Amino acid sequence: VSSPCQAADPLTVTRVVDGDTLLLANGERVRLIGVDTPETKHPKKPVEYFGKEASAFTKKEIEGQAIRLEYDVQRKDKYGRTLAYVYRSSDDFFLNAEIIKQGYGHAYTRFPFKYLDEFRAYEKEAREQGRGLWG
Repeated sequence: VSSPCQAADPLTVTRVVDGDTLLLANGERVRLIGVDTPETKHPKKPVEYFGKEASAFTKKEIEGQAIRLEYDVQRKDKYGRTLAYVYRSSDDFFLNAEIIKQGYGHAYTRFPFKYLDEFRAYEKEAREQGRGLWG
């Protein structure tokens, strides 16, 4: 079992594909661990409720920004995307957690991950407070 590690190079987000997928300047496609936002770009699904808002939030917070990635057990998904926790370099803003805290997405708990319990708690609080898609 490999332990979570961090990429040392500052990376830049060139494009937000949707609320939970980013494209980096080095060509890498990153899927946020533990987060599932409503679809906006799925080839077989319509744009889902609150999908545009989730994408806009991710874009506002991270597009064009330097980030650092933190990895968990699995480094790639079945589509070849890098699985990571994303932190904005300037202030350590934890994108994955904030999406859930602010109600832009669900905690994606199908697979175990390091922050599972925290993300579940953030989602519960967002639901109770009526934030974002729970509003």
